[in-house]
Amino acid sequence: MASLIYNSAVDDMARGAIDFDTDTFKVMLVTSAYSPNKDTDLKRSAVTNEVSGTGYTAGGVTSACTVTKSTANDRVTLSFAAVNWASSTITARAAVIYKSRGGASSADELVCYADFGADVSSSSATFSLGSSVITLQN
Repeated sequence: MASLIYNSAVDDMARGAIDFDTDTFKVMLVTSAYSPNKDTDLKRSAVTNEVSGTGYTAGGVTSACTVTKSTANDRVTLSFAAVNWASSTITARAAVIYKSRGGASSADELVCYADFGADVSSSSATFSLGSSVITLQN
């Protein structure tokens, strides 16, 4: 499956429910059994088949977001910082970035799904995910 931005993320931005400058964002890992639906998956509670294993905590880890506006190119770029799971033994197919409200998964707004193209594993090693970039073009 290709990477995608959840349709609800665009709606949440327009309504002020997501502020990429100030909100807390997390990256969670999922297995190949999760089949994202950009139209109907709205909150983290809709995400199934999160990875589990040594060194991985459910819900993922925090990733800082940097917003860069380019008026010359008529775009805004959202850059999410790289994240790591040290000493982990896990297998993941993709990452899901979401706004974390610090409580129930039914309150956390989904942002995007990044497919790795194949399963990626770590065995008592650091599982690293480089920075993720979303470009919103006008």
